[in-house]
Amino acid sequence: MPISLPLRRLWTLDKFAYSLRVFIAFSGALLFSGLMGDVGLVIPLFLGIIACALSETDDSWQGRLQALLVTLICFASASFVVQWLFPWPWLFAVGLAISTFILIMLGAIGQRYATIASGTLILSIYSMINIEQHGGVDEDVASRQLLLLAGAAWYGVISILWCALFSRQPVKQSMARVYKALGEFLILKSALFEPVRGVDLEARRVALARQNGKVVDALNQAKEMIFRRLEGQRGSRKLNRYLQIYFIAQDIHERASSTHYPYSALTEAFFHHDVLFRCQRLLDQQGRACRQLAKSLLLNRPFGHEQSEQALADLRASIHNLSEQGKPEWRPLMHPLNALADNLTILEAQIASAHNPDTADNRLDSSLYDRSPSSALEAWKRVQLNLTLGSPTFRHAVRLSTALLVGYGLLQWLDPEQGFWILLTTLFVCRPNFATTRRFLSQRILGTVLGLIAGWASISLFPQASIQSMIAVAAGVCFFANRERHYVIATASITLLVLCSFNQVGDGFNLIWPRLFDTLIGSLIAGLAVFFILPDWQGRKLYREAANVLNNHRRYLDEIVHQYEEGKQDDLAYRLARRNAHNADAALSTLLTNMLHEPGHYRKQDADNGLRFLVLSNTLLSHLSALGAHRHQLADDEDDAALVPLAKRISELLEQLAEQLNKRQPVTPLADQVNNLLAQLEQNASDSSEKKAVDEKAQEENEKAVTLYRPIQSQLRLIAAQLGPLGDAANRLTDVPAENHHEASPAA
Repeated sequence: MPISLPLRRLWTLDKFAYSLRVFIAFSGALLFSGLMGDVGLVIPLFLGIIACALSETDDSWQGRLQALLVTLICFASASFVVQWLFPWPWLFAVGLAISTFILIMLGAIGQRYATIASGTLILSIYSMINIEQHGGVDEDVASRQLLLLAGAAWYGVISILWCALFSRQPVKQSMARVYKALGEFLILKSALFEPVRGVDLEARRVALARQNGKVVDALNQAKEMIFRRLEGQRGSRKLNRYLQIYFIAQDIHERASSTHYPYSALTEAFFHHDVLFRCQRLLDQQGRACRQLAKSLLLNRPFGHEQSEQALADLRASIHNLSEQGKPEWRPLMHPLNALADNLTILEAQIASAHNPDTADNRLDSSLYDRSPSSALEAWKRVQLNLTLGSPTFRHAVRLSTALLVGYGLLQWLDPEQGFWILLTTLFVCRPNFATTRRFLSQRILGTVLGLIAGWASISLFPQASIQSMIAVAAGVCFFANRERHYVIATASITLLVLCSFNQVGDGFNLIWPRLFDTLIGSLIAGLAVFFILPDWQGRKLYREAANVLNNHRRYLDEIVHQYEEGKQDDLAYRLARRNAHNADAALSTLLTNMLHEPGHYRKQDADNGLRFLVLSNTLLSHLSALGAHRHQLADDEDDAALVPLAKRISELLEQLAEQLNKRQPVTPLADQVNNLLAQLEQNASDSSEKKAVDEKAQEENEKAVTLYRPIQSQLRLIAAQLGPLGDAANRLTDVPAENHHEASPAA
């Protein structure tokens, strides 16, 4: 195997470039301290590098330069305030609480601000550690604090240069993640076609809904990456290519999400035939093709999808064989089967075009929605909207401020050695919800123990300062490579870095027990804070999240209807409505996942009711996606034009359902209204068939007309049929026992 191939594969890993930048920064800091002949310079430089790397935002090099300047200003301000207030504990405590609250609330403006604010908090505590290490504020404190800023600036320069040289690589990696997630989604979707009785279809739909959330997250990340790089570079041919690949991914997602007919009915009808196995195999192969496409995009390799092409041909042959048999009981199902095959055919063409979309049709509207604030006033308004007890950001700001204040109080009372590690642990462990905090708490403790063992072994076996420095650099790189997916390894790595670094300016063995003690105290404070201080139990807002899902589904339906009236156009309004519908569905899935990890007393039966609602809402979304996939402008004399008022009536019922759910009111029974809608849809279909039959002279054509399949009418019928079960599921979410009414309040 050529040596270039493993290197190319390594280059495609999204964490490789990140880790390599950190390695260069750490190595440069180590080299500088060696040239200066002062090993003590390593610690503040390393801490500054870590803080800046944790604050790194995804941008073009120009955007990253602006973000770096803001980051350094925030870091300098935080460092100065810490240095100024350090000798006065009471003033320091007040400043710590106020600054923490302000920085967390800045996260309400957007993710970029949240990242910089979090990094500023981390650097503030690093400043405390840096001062404490030298016994407090002395005449050299300013120069040591400047070393923190120098380390941050050094990494920032490396980051900007890297971004300027390799600006396309993150976009390519993000698109590969999108198609890999789409591949997994299609493979999970294929399991719904498996003609086997007795399987747990609801469990499969829950798994599909959760994977849909991953697809949505990948699409959102890719959109933000492309958008940041398109600013000022709209004419870039390569960026436009990735923009086209992104739009194709959205189209694939819409078609992959669509459901044209209840799969259970198809299973019953064709249980002893191979057509559903053919559907399952085709979707499975298309999923594998998407995963192969992800690799091809990363490695710039040719892309082949012969297996899925052959599976499509086999499906067509199977459907043709069914048609040739001409069984009367199959006739009503042949049109949905053909519609399904047509959808999969277009899906196959979209997958094929994604690898080289340069020849694809130019879209009339290729704009992307900018979610960042356009002015300081808009940014302030976002913060104002979150200054309420109902805001998770506000709750987290109050909770973390209080937790750090308590930690600082214990630090002053107990006066432990290296006590500021308590605050650092609390900052890393205390998360916006209980489930995430509990996970990070256990992983932080376990990782610290493993890191201390590895650190003890390292400084015992390798007393040479040069070897310990290399171990520290390797541990720092390992931390950044694993901090998002393997937090235990990341915590162990950063603990190893601390021991090896501090051992070169003191006695690392004396740091082992204080580090463990401080980690346990900091974790305990974080755990108690998230449990008792404005706890954000997911079950308390489940009904509001469910109402948000219905509202976004309604807006998606409205945009689809608008496209039927005005003509198909993938404009920003339509794409935004579609994305928001999927975002809401993914948010509900995430909420339920977090809810399942909360204490049973707070979870109660709401988790089961929520999962039932998730399955129904995801099914509704799949029918909406199918309706959107068939978009075209309806002529005034077209039979389907009479369906538009019925679609608008469905939208009104969804709005009514969402409003009652959001207010936690008993949901009005929808059975009569749904039955009326279904009757009108059936009457419309019957009238259309009779009209067609009159115009046909041959009996054979007449029989075909009677079983005329109309995708719009069929999808509206499936959507309307979901309203009743959704109303029942919504009612269960609003049904709160009298003794638990206090939990229903948004401000509880």
